[in-house]
Amino acid sequence: MLRRLVVPALLAAGLGVAAAAAPAAADVPDAGDAVQDLESDHFYIEQSITENIPEAEQEALVSAAQDAESESPVYLVMLPSESFDSQTALDGYMDELMGDVGDGVYAGFMGSGANNFFVDSPDLEQSELNEIRDNVIASDPANEVDTLAAVPDAVAEQEGDAAASGMFGIAFLAVLVLAVAGGGYYVYSSRKKREAEKAKQLAEIKQMAQEDVVRLGEDIAQLEIDVSQVDEATRNDYSHAMDSYDRAKATLDDIREPQDIQQVTTALEDGRYYMVATRARMNGEPVPERRQPCFFNPQHGPSEQDVQWAPPGGAVRAVPACAVCTRAVLSGGQPDVRLVEVDGERRPYYDAGPDYAPYAGGYFGMSMMMGMFSGMMMGSMMGSMMGGGMMGAGMEGMGGGEDLGGGDFGGDFGGDMDFGGFDF
Repeated sequence: MLRRLVVPALLAAGLGVAAAAAPAAADVPDAGDAVQDLESDHFYIEQSITENIPEAEQEALVSAAQDAESESPVYLVMLPSESFDSQTALDGYMDELMGDVGDGVYAGFMGSGANNFFVDSPDLEQSELNEIRDNVIASDPANEVDTLAAVPDAVAEQEGDAAASGMFGIAFLAVLVLAVAGGGYYVYSSRKKREAEKAKQLAEIKQMAQEDVVRLGEDIAQLEIDVSQVDEATRNDYSHAMDSYDRAKATLDDIREPQDIQQVTTALEDGRYYMVATRARMNGEPVPERRQPCFFNPQHGPSEQDVQWAPPGGAVRAVPACAVCTRAVLSGGQPDVRLVEVDGERRPYYDAGPDYAPYAGGYFGMSMMMGMFSGMMMGSMMGSMMGGGMMGAGMEGMGGGEDLGGGDFGGDFGGDMDFGGFDF
């Protein structure tokens, strides 16, 4: 078994090896209890000192050990200062624990203070244990709990260094260690921040699409259709609307990336058109032509006509609008715009940033996105679409994947474009 590392000052604290083999103290911690706790929680604290460590801090240590991102399991131990009266006795106790629990990195305190901190492992070299100890100390822990909580990250960092050494050689490792020492924490925290931001964006976009799915389901339910009493064309349109609604629900449950929301809104655009077609047939009215949804709020369904409209501070351009929004714009009023919450602020979906490009793309298709939305989604939506958001999803299937009749909005929207803001 490879030997462990104990902070040298531990010997000065009274754990020196006796001239003869010194016996352990009378109240040696029960190894059976320790093994059981380490196997289940990766953390053991001797019963007599539990009252010295708040329960919340004990739970934090359990979480830190169990959630360690290192390949090697991490086990944390806290013992009373009087547990053993020699280094040999502590070594023997740890050998017994490691033999029963298994491979991994073991770190703990016997008593309080940095002098009583030890790191142990049945399968690491002394130099590797030294590196883990140095990584923990470099994190500048404030107390024993913070010291143990820093061990999992220190172990992960040591393993990363070892892997780099095996792949690139000692010379490259020297450079890598310098880079990691200066920027390791920054890289780690940046990755965590990106993951958290991505999760937040996905949750916001899914919530928005979920509202659209529910709205479509409610609107279809209001048809109150008896399929046995209608003609085949009406049944087909109704069946198509229901299939699209079901596809939107199923896709929403499965999305894992923000750009996947485009599949949901594509299905919703399809379902809304066929719902409108079904209602028209039931009322004996002409089936409307297939057009893009209302620009101001895709929940309104297919647009009725194009209207001239300008965003705040921007140039006038033609946008598709439903009957209600058309009347609002032509009368000088405000259309019913689809609002979303971005960082605690309600704003139009088309001005909510590049994360909403797939949401809009599923409704309107790339030709319209290239024209109407240019410069309106915080000036950077088009960059997102070109870089794997919209373009990466391909041109097929966008905007319902069908001929949208007179709704070709990829043309001239008047004036020169300035992609830095609304004026274009």
